[in-house]
Amino acid sequence: MFERTSPGAPRSERLAGSPVVRRGGQWWLVTGAGSILATDPTFTGELDRFASAMAAADREIARIRSERTTARANGQ
Repeated sequence: MFERTSPGAPRSERLAGSPVVRRGGQWWLVTGAGSILATDPTFTGELDRFASAMAAADREIARIRSERTTARANGQ
């Protein structure tokens, strides 16, 4: 879901390959020309919900993969 934008910036994470980054709990829109802080509560709320949904999907995928690995190891 999140990917670090650079090795030296562990608190800066890009949301699912988008031009949106969360830095220090704030959402930023990032382009080659610079960054702008996202302050609209409706927009940032949607970003929060999307990030939560992506995290839940990632956890579910990891759970399913784990179950399949366990099943294969048990010969099922």
